[in-house]
Amino acid sequence: MTLPDLSEFEPHRTEVDASFEGTKVPGLRAEFFRRPEGDRIASVGRYSFGGEELLLAWGYVDEEHCRHNAVRDGSGSWSPAQAGCPQVRLVKNGQAVIGLAVRAPTGVWVRAVGG
Repeated sequence: MTLPDLSEFEPHRTEVDASFEGTKVPGLRAEFFRRPEGDRIASVGRYSFGGEELLLAWGYVDEEHCRHNAVRDGSGSWSPAQAGCPQVRLVKNGQAVIGLAVRAPTGVWVRAVGG
């Protein structure tokens, strides 16, 4: 499985301070792209934090969850594409949400935290 080529998709919408599971994450930017594929619509979500790409998740708009994902590891390279949604958790300072952590296929949690 290869990563989607975003040049083959049209921008659909962008969210600044995007939400994860209903909670706004300050600094998280989510960009969504779409393209028709037969009678379905393919979709890619690109998530970045502080201007650095963190996560790609893709599938079809009629599916409840992502079909595949890839995480940008600490070296700046994309992990190999994985089936399903990645493990993601909120990073908090007390009750305040300050970032997001995504688990790479290696098991390492990649953290994106605001300052």
